[in-house]
Amino acid sequence: MTNLFRHLPATALAVLLLTACGGTDQKETPTAEEAAAAKAVADSAAMPTDSVRMAKPGGVMVDGVAMTADKDIVDNAMQAKSVSTLVSLVKDAGLVETLKGAGPYTVFAPTNAAFDKLPKAALAALTDEASKAKLKGVLTYHVIPGRLLAVDIKDGQEITTVNGEKLHFTVKDGKVMVSNGKDAPATVQIADVISKNGVTHVIDTVVLPTAK
Repeated sequence: MTNLFRHLPATALAVLLLTACGGTDQKETPTAEEAAAAKAVADSAAMPTDSVRMAKPGGVMVDGVAMTADKDIVDNAMQAKSVSTLVSLVKDAGLVETLKGAGPYTVFAPTNAAFDKLPKAALAALTDEASKAKLKGVLTYHVIPGRLLAVDIKDGQEITTVNGEKLHFTVKDGKVMVSNGKDAPATVQIADVISKNGVTHVIDTVVLPTAK
C-alpha cells in the first residue's frame, strides 16, 4: 500500500476548505490551519495504511444496504437512510467534492438520531446559512486524514482531525468510543464501512469541538 504522504494533495484541499480561501498564493510562514492540517497528516502517518485489505467482499450492511468498496464515502452514505441528515449537511457545507476526492479519509458519521439529540437551537444554528463556516468546522471535526479501522484505534489515543482539533478515543470491552475529551463520548455502532477513498464509522452522537 502506498505511503500516506502521497495523499498530501487531498489534505491540502481540506486546508483550503477550512480557510474558505480560494487563492493559491504561497506563504513563507504557514497559517494556523495549514499547520493543523500538517499535524493531522503527521499523526495519521503512523496508521496502518494497508487496512483496506480487511474490507468485506460483500460490503458492510447499513440500513439493509451493502456499503461496498467500489464506491466513495459520499456515494455509500447516500444509500443509507440513517445518515441522511449528515449527507444533507455535507452538501450544505460544500464538502461533497472533498469527501469524494482521493483521500483517504476516516469519517465518524453521526446518525439522524444523533443529530436529533442536539438541542434544537444548536441544530438550527448549524443549518443557518450564515453559519456555514461553523457547520464546516463541526463536520470536519468528524474527519481524520488517513484510513483508520476499528482495530487500529487504541485506548487513550488522540488524533488531529481535518478541523485541526483532536478527537479522543476510548476502547472498552471491544467498543470504540470517540469524544472531544470533555463531553460524554459517542459510541461506534457500525464500524469499518470501507469505501474506495477511506472508511466510515457510524456513531450515535454528534461530537462537537470544544469552545476556545
